[in-house]
Amino acid sequence: MTQGRSFRLDDLVRQFGGTFSGDGKHEVTGFATLENADANQLSFLTNPRYKSQLLNCQAAAILIAPKDAAQFDDKVAARLWVVKNPYVLFARIAQYFLSANQPSRQQGVHASAVVDPSARIDLSAWVGPKAVIGSGTVIAGQVEIGAGCVIGNDAEVGEGSKLYPNVTVYDDCVIGKRAIFHSGAVIGADGFGFAKDNQSWVKIPQTGRVIIGDDVEIGANTTIDRGALEDTVIGNDVKLDNQIQIAHNVRIGDHTAIAGCVAVAGSVVIGQRCTIAGGVRIVGHISLVDDVHVTATTLVTHSLHQPGVYSGAFPVDTHDNWQKNAAALKTLNKLRERIRALEQQLKDSK
Repeated sequence: MTQGRSFRLDDLVRQFGGTFSGDGKHEVTGFATLENADANQLSFLTNPRYKSQLLNCQAAAILIAPKDAAQFDDKVAARLWVVKNPYVLFARIAQYFLSANQPSRQQGVHASAVVDPSARIDLSAWVGPKAVIGSGTVIAGQVEIGAGCVIGNDAEVGEGSKLYPNVTVYDDCVIGKRAIFHSGAVIGADGFGFAKDNQSWVKIPQTGRVIIGDDVEIGANTTIDRGALEDTVIGNDVKLDNQIQIAHNVRIGDHTAIAGCVAVAGSVVIGQRCTIAGGVRIVGHISLVDDVHVTATTLVTHSLHQPGVYSGAFPVDTHDNWQKNAAALKTLNKLRERIRALEQQLKDSK
């Protein structure tokens, strides 16, 4: 990541903390990997497997934790910027670089946008080309509505939020402050609610809303359905990756992060500070307590009442071995019953 504007290292150290004993007057323009950084860039070490790359790294400074910095000689140490959490500081400095080099934000409403006269749009907000804003909708200050977005009636978009092109927000949904929605996200579509009447299905009206907290980020083509009777609620600082399905009446606690291609069925309650890895499936009407961490492709079929790490998928194997193990699984119940019978026989014989 290289930006146009440069920054003195000593200024960055004063602003973001840590210790650096190298040339503070040297200016840097951005970040790169340990392998590819040049003398005008920063890099960082967080994964021990890349320590060998640090020896030949050309970066002006390298963010590193104290325990890792102690392993290098003085020649390398002169370029080490020692901080408590290199990865977090990398994120914060990268944000700073990006913000400093952003062009001036646009304001106003593009001539091709369609805005209902009853909508209230702050003068500092931007509504892009061919966007549509419905009646009674409120767009707060510093909001950016990208090209082709559709915001329904009586919706709210909180201060400083950014919707990339072609995001759709249905009627009555509420978005908090500083949210980021990537292209293709759909907020507030009907939940999947139908009643079976003999051979046919009767649609259940989905009259709830979607309520999204502050500092939420939602990835491309992720969908969050509105509630059937009550609201679907996404807490503060929740991070949702691309192509996630959140069904109706789901509630997700603050600071939870969910990776791509996860499907969460209706009325699930997920606690705070949880992490859900890619491809996980969660059946409906169950709950996960705070601080639950589910590994990739796990199928969660019951409530998880204790914090911790949960897994439920077989690691990859050769096809022949997989077939043998899958066949064995089919007989596990019979094997269990045989063991129980043997245990009972032993018990009766005593």
